[in-house]
Amino acid sequence: MMMRLLVTMAGAVVLAVGCGDNDNGHGGGSGTPAPTPTATPTQVTAAAVVATYADVLYATYQDALAGAEALEDAIDALVEAPTQATFDAAKAAWIAARPAYQQSEIGRFYNGPIDDPATGPEGRINAWPLDENYIDYVEGAPTSGIVNDPAGFPVIDEETLTAANEAGGETNIASGYHAIEFLLWGQDRSATGPGARPFTDYVTDGSGTAENQERRGAYLQAASHLLVDDLRQVVDAWTPGDAGNYRAEFLALDPDEALGRILTGLGTLSASELGGERLSVAYETRDQEDEHSCFSDTTHDDHVNDALGIQNGYLGRYRDLDGPGLDDLVRQVDPALDARVQQEIAASIAAVRAIPEPFDQAILGADDSPGRVAVEAAIAALFTQADGLADVADVLGVSAGVGE
Repeated sequence: MMMRLLVTMAGAVVLAVGCGDNDNGHGGGSGTPAPTPTATPTQVTAAAVVATYADVLYATYQDALAGAEALEDAIDALVEAPTQATFDAAKAAWIAARPAYQQSEIGRFYNGPIDDPATGPEGRINAWPLDENYIDYVEGAPTSGIVNDPAGFPVIDEETLTAANEAGGETNIASGYHAIEFLLWGQDRSATGPGARPFTDYVTDGSGTAENQERRGAYLQAASHLLVDDLRQVVDAWTPGDAGNYRAEFLALDPDEALGRILTGLGTLSASELGGERLSVAYETRDQEDEHSCFSDTTHDDHVNDALGIQNGYLGRYRDLDGPGLDDLVRQVDPALDARVQQEIAASIAAVRAIPEPFDQAILGADDSPGRVAVEAAIAALFTQADGLADVADVLGVSAGVGE
């Protein structure tokens, strides 16, 4: 991934003050030397970096919500008129909805709105791995799951899925992206492609496949509605102008405390979550069940977008938004460290991108196979990056649970 091409807001100020209208050393192109600047270049403050981070998360969550709403519409269209076309459109909408959410995961790991122990919806949004037969039929168990248990679950709605999520075990996942993913793709039994659930699993005119097609459709719709509701909750928590939400609380913190939370999110996502849970565990077990988006075979995209999210969080950017970031703050006190961390982040993105697709095949084989070598290199790059982020916390004098 290329380093940032746009000049940051702070960099733009320094450039304007230091260079004026010079063109090859001539002021204004008139041949008259430019006056010596008297203004002091604007220094980036911790508070400005914290404000940019809040803007980045708000924009990212807005995109995640928009993607979930588009997915909800596509699922409603599928259930109303199940055809190959509406089925494919729902799957495409699921894939399109994922990148923004993955990039938002820098907002986790410090008990913010997404994963507050009491109110955070993360466990309903992106929990994994899941036990497929808790939801619907699997190979060898055609009547398993909530879908096929009308006695135990007479009504399938958002309340049902909320109550059932993680009931009786952490792999009893009933809601979120991956429950929807399973209901769209089914089990992945192919070495070369994703799951192959037929759209006829949703046909209710008597020609459909499997049983309980109406209940399966109701489940899919309830899961998509709940996903939208949960993401809207997080968007509301980061919305500007609300004096009573988390964003207001976050911006009112001592800036060092807020920086510590930011770095905790970045570092923990880098090492413990992406480098650990999502790559190292799958590398060690060689088990498809330990890959993130195993039904759709889009795990590679998940990993890349998590890595890009870390870069966004460090640089203070997202799409067209580009404000004062940690890079600007670090550069003011230790330019060499900033350059090193930016290089480490770029290297980790490149290493994650280099893992061959599909991920479930990359983790197989001997340790010297190309896929496993690439996964191991990505893990190493992510842990190196996390060490760099810990150094950033040290040089800024803030407390952060980086990589914990």
